[in-house]
Amino acid sequence: MKISKEVKTGILVVSGIVLFIFGFNYLKGKNLFVSTDVYYTEFDYNALNKSSPITVNGNVVGKIQDIIYDYQTGKTRVSFSVNAALKFSKNSVVKMYETGLMGGNGLAILINNEGKQAKPGDILPSEVELGLVTTLTKNFSGLSDNLDSTLKSTDTLMLSINRLINDNSDAGLKRTMEELNHTLKSFKKTSNSVNAVISNNDKNISEILAKFKTISADLAVLTTDLKDANVGTTVENLNNTLNKLNTILVTIDKGDGTLGKLLKEEGLYNNLEGATKEMEELLRDIKLHPKRYFRILSKKEIPYQKEETK
Repeated sequence: MKISKEVKTGILVVSGIVLFIFGFNYLKGKNLFVSTDVYYTEFDYNALNKSSPITVNGNVVGKIQDIIYDYQTGKTRVSFSVNAALKFSKNSVVKMYETGLMGGNGLAILINNEGKQAKPGDILPSEVELGLVTTLTKNFSGLSDNLDSTLKSTDTLMLSINRLINDNSDAGLKRTMEELNHTLKSFKKTSNSVNAVISNNDKNISEILAKFKTISADLAVLTTDLKDANVGTTVENLNNTLNKLNTILVTIDKGDGTLGKLLKEEGLYNNLEGATKEMEELLRDIKLHPKRYFRILSKKEIPYQKEETK
């Protein structure tokens, strides 16, 4: 089947138009094969351009579509497109931040999944992050003010000290010497008091030191005796004995062994009680009728008769 020249020409024209549209949008940063959603946000001033990136956690997810000034509100409205696969709520915040020290700003979407999901065309809340240069400028401004205040205070202090040192009048020198003399007298009086206390209690101090020396020697002897007594081995043996006693008590409590069975099994206790009663009756019968059990005393057998209970 032959294709006419007119059809070929039409195909070439349509192909050229499609390629032109695709190339134009590609140069503008749009990809016709990727689905995108458009959202809006507003700022009090404009510090963006259409090449500013849209990021999420540092990853580029879209581009700015348009920046216009709203004459009614006086704010800058920014429209931007992101990949349709990106989902977030209306509570998510669009933050404008500096992308580097050399200038340039970008928009970062602070994802928040709480609340209703944002739909294309929604206006998201915004905030502006202070950049490094702005922060340093403010900090240096505050530091400069504080430094200026500190220098003024230091200057005032130095003037006061200089005025005090340069007081060469007779009254100033006399006052200084009187205060110095008073200080030396007080120090001398204190030193004499301390010396008097030490002199009066010299004997007591010597006795206290001697007793302290004796106590130290006794403590040393006691420590040596305790060390030689091998207290650790004694405590260990006592601990082993207590462990064995505890094991025996546990065995008895479980009912193991003769003593345990005697304490735990009610049947054995009842049998012992019955045997005790029968033994008691036997001894009583022997006491009352000895001839019945000792044939040597009587040739005639006396039959057993149960004793009547009185």
